[in-house]
Amino acid sequence: MGNRDVRVLKVLLFLGCLAPLARLAWKAYSGGLGANPIQVITFSTGTWTLTFLMIALAITPLRRLSGMLWLIRLRRMLGLFAFFYGCLHFLTYIWLDKFFDLHDVVKDVAKRPFITVGFTAFVLLIPLAITSTSGMIRRLGGRRWQRLHRLIYVSATLGVVHYLWLVKADIRVPVTYGCVLALLLAYRVGAWFLMLMRKRPMRVDGRALSEGGV
Repeated sequence: MGNRDVRVLKVLLFLGCLAPLARLAWKAYSGGLGANPIQVITFSTGTWTLTFLMIALAITPLRRLSGMLWLIRLRRMLGLFAFFYGCLHFLTYIWLDKFFDLHDVVKDVAKRPFITVGFTAFVLLIPLAITSTSGMIRRLGGRRWQRLHRLIYVSATLGVVHYLWLVKADIRVPVTYGCVLALLLAYRVGAWFLMLMRKRPMRVDGRALSEGGV
């Protein structure tokens, strides 16, 4: 896929990523948020945060398995939209639910485990968003940048736990997110293990041979 095609795709992806927000805004305008609008907004923004995290994490295995190298150029936007919806989720909580009562927010974070892990998941996304630019990648260096951005695995895991602890009866949706995340992490562990095996020297007749050596 050429550069022009990727640029067009990015524009379409950007508009598609805004669609959940537009739908939520239309529901609010038309009175379609039901009897508990705060709960609907909180649930929707939180769900889309997790969804975009999963899609961003799926880019690497999809790129490697399909050979479509251009997919990597979409990952940054997807990750930033995960942070964007995470900000909306947190803003809904501290504004519409707590009315910026910071004392009440701190008490909630300290005493309610599902809020503790959700808040931690959000905080871990902040350095990832800040360092997502090309300039920050150059400043940090590729290796340090990659190590820092592994925090996305922790954030996504905590996000799933937050969702699971939040629901009280039907846990099918958070469990589904958990299964998707487990598959994505298992792929990475498997790829890392295969890379170690390829780098590991083989021994033949007491001599160490690199892969492909004779």
